[in-house]
Order: sequence, then structure tokens, then C-alpha cells
Amino acid sequence: MAQVEQIIERIEAGDLPLAEVFNQFTQAMQQLNQCETFLNQQQQQMDVLIETLSDEDDENF
Repeated sequence: MAQVEQIIERIEAGDLPLAEVFNQFTQAMQQLNQCETFLNQQQQQMDVLIETLSDEDDENF
């Protein structure tokens, strides 16, 4: 996320040529997609853990 924020700051500063703005924007989008994929994977793992714990609780009653 820090890299994405740096890219946004550089774009907003207006110091980059247009071609570099597009390049930086593309890089930021790729990094955000990687973050989203990572978060989705972690959410799936948490869901499995919660389900497992819920199943164990149900068995104890």
C-alpha cells in the first residue's frame, strides 16, 4: 500500500510525463489487485477457521 500511495503522490504532483503517469497507474493497479487477492485468500482462511471452530462448538453441545 505504501508503494501505491507513493505512486499516487507522484501522479498528483504533476511532475511526471503523461506516458509515465499511465505506467505508474498500471503498476498501482497491479499492486492493488495483488493486495485484493491476498486479502481474499486470508478471508477464505478465516472463514474456514470460523466454520471449523463453530463445528467443534456444535459437537461439544
